[in-house]
Amino acid sequence: MFISFHLTAQVSLFVSPKGNDGNNGSYDKPFKTLAHAVDVASQIKAKGVTVYLRKGVYYIEKTINIASAGFKPASLHVTAYRGEAVTISAGKRLELNWSLWKDGIYKANVPAGISFERMYVNNQLQVLARYPNYDSAARVFHGTAEDAIAAERVKKWKDPAGGYIHALHAYEWGGFHYRITGADKEGNLTMEGGWQNNRPNDMHKKYRFVENIFEELDAPGEWWLDKKKGILYYYPPHGLNPTTAIMEVSQLKNTIELKGTQAAPLKHIQITGLRFTHNERSFMDTREPLLRSDWTIYRGGVLLLEGTEHCKIADCTFDGIGGNAIMASKYNRQDTITGCHIYNTGANAICFIGDTKSVRSPSFGYENFVPYAQLDITPGPLTNNFPQQCIASDNLLHDLGDIEKQATGVEIQIASEIIVRHNSIYRTSRAGINIGDGCFGGHILEFNDVFNTVRETGDHGSFNSWGRDRYWAPDRKYMDSLVTAHPELILLDAQKQTIIRNNRFRCDHGWDIDLDDGSANYHIYNNLCLNGGIKLREGFYRIVENNIMINNSFHPHVWFKNSGDVFERNIVMKKYAPIQIADWGNQIDFNLFPDNAALQEARSNGTDKNSIAGDPMFVDPANGDYSVAPNSPALKIGFKNFPMNQFGVQKPALKKVAQQPQIPVLITDAGLKDKSVTVSFLGGTLKSVDGLGDRSAYGLPDETGVIIMAIEKNSLLDQSGLQSKDVIRVAGGKVVGDVKELLDVYQSLNWTGRIPLIIIRNQQGLNIELLTK
Repeated sequence: MFISFHLTAQVSLFVSPKGNDGNNGSYDKPFKTLAHAVDVASQIKAKGVTVYLRKGVYYIEKTINIASAGFKPASLHVTAYRGEAVTISAGKRLELNWSLWKDGIYKANVPAGISFERMYVNNQLQVLARYPNYDSAARVFHGTAEDAIAAERVKKWKDPAGGYIHALHAYEWGGFHYRITGADKEGNLTMEGGWQNNRPNDMHKKYRFVENIFEELDAPGEWWLDKKKGILYYYPPHGLNPTTAIMEVSQLKNTIELKGTQAAPLKHIQITGLRFTHNERSFMDTREPLLRSDWTIYRGGVLLLEGTEHCKIADCTFDGIGGNAIMASKYNRQDTITGCHIYNTGANAICFIGDTKSVRSPSFGYENFVPYAQLDITPGPLTNNFPQQCIASDNLLHDLGDIEKQATGVEIQIASEIIVRHNSIYRTSRAGINIGDGCFGGHILEFNDVFNTVRETGDHGSFNSWGRDRYWAPDRKYMDSLVTAHPELILLDAQKQTIIRNNRFRCDHGWDIDLDDGSANYHIYNNLCLNGGIKLREGFYRIVENNIMINNSFHPHVWFKNSGDVFERNIVMKKYAPIQIADWGNQIDFNLFPDNAALQEARSNGTDKNSIAGDPMFVDPANGDYSVAPNSPALKIGFKNFPMNQFGVQKPALKKVAQQPQIPVLITDAGLKDKSVTVSFLGGTLKSVDGLGDRSAYGLPDETGVIIMAIEKNSLLDQSGLQSKDVIRVAGGKVVGDVKELLDVYQSLNWTGRIPLIIIRNQQGLNIELLTK
């Protein structure tokens, strides 16, 4: 055993699943557990200690806490030895004696006192007994049902206490989760929960499901644990023998905690090259409201950093996580998260979230605010208990928010000068990157690739922000009068400008960039927006310049008078889409429009005196290069090309497996005038009605409309009830003469989630609702 070391010494400790904690931790006599190795390392007064983990699976029995108090080495590095495959499991392996119960369901006694809500068989997550049954093709929660908690169904449950109800927010602004506490004879449930969303409302009537109900154990892959009797029931998939399978269950929510204080921070800890998995769910702990954003939070995760400086998480994999992966909570400075692959999480991938007590005159909940007479008008934070100058770079983040729907790739709230760079983020339940408030700004978001977002929710964007800061109030008249009389309030919290540049965004169910309530002090430039355009709701001092909005445009909503907003030197491909705009900011000009009609409509609002219309002349749009040609009219209004090949993750191993966004067909493409051209759309193939032959074949009154040539099973077209050979005649209340006109309507309304159609099927007119997500 180690007793003392000189401060200048570099010390190496070794750990192996085949080791023994009674050993000395040498290469030949390694320790057995990571917890013991860390305890020993923390007492070595050395320049640096490296804990090398040999290949294998390490089951962590309790959360490992590395604290600054009594921590002696100048630095600590926990890593896999020479790249060996090391898995850190927050779960437990079970050795069970299975017996057939009935109807293909097996049962086994589990160790006394054990409880879990995630079970893995041969490293595959199984399904906790639920209704409706798990459907991998379903958009929301892998399957929902309006009658999930109907009285007639509840009456069939002998003892539902301990079951869960999961539902979207009534307006699809995230989700809610409830633990069932009981039921009466009439089938009425009692429950607790619903605190996971900072915008209280009813649960969605349609998008809901129940789980952890014994009577719903009826499909292969499902399981249920009788916690009172200690009996596990399992319905194995066809061909799987539970007696020979590897059974692992979740135990811990947090695997490792790095903790210090602002006065005595924990410094220079590195965790690299490890795989983390099997963490328990945390949705019932997601309840702390984060000021007036839509979020509540659980301040935990696989790795929790609090009170740290110069720490680094690199080249790690996080998968099969029930809650958050990495949480940087409260005071943290100059920490780095890089080269990580985070996927299949119950909640968020990476969070930088400060202490709400560091905000002056804080309010909690959308409807609340502090009146001016009681407002602390001192600029900036009250304390420094928040993340600052931290970096999330070169990470691959996808399939996020499997359980919690207010979840994102990178969450920033009550933080300052956070850099989010070269990350690939996709398949998220809500935004890809979210900034929850203006406290305290100075962030840089650059070279990220963010797409396939807002998959299960609504009214959001691939990037989303709020700015319900000290100046903001839910009463618009009061807020207007307040900022007119006291404009100095606007930047009390958002003191430093946040920069969004050189990113590629695509949101098919909202806006590509969505600056929502109150977002202020932003500079947005050199971004490629592939589908949803840019929305600026009320706020101040936003400069939006030199961006490209493919198949979409600029969405200004309910602006303040004298907002100071600027929108110039951008390429838009549709007319502006203003909502309740009386004052058009500081300058809206020098933009390129797709046609003269869109330009003239903008000029009728008093904007765009020096803007022009024309074909931007993209170099290679079919392959994602939207640089403009040397003779493009965009150059005449001052537009400058920016790199098209630097988006997303750059680490070779991650770049090799990272997906790319779908490159859209340009709605201005001259090729769409050829009515024989087919276009892929929402899992189907479309073409324009072309001539008398199509009119006769489909029984049409004229030669206009869009024919559905083919539909993929479980695609959005299929889920909408559309069929091959249907002809779309009207979309969103507008007659659509061809594919181009249908795509134009889709671009305007897809964020709503549903577009009303009138179709002709077998020469009969039908009303149908097109699902767009």
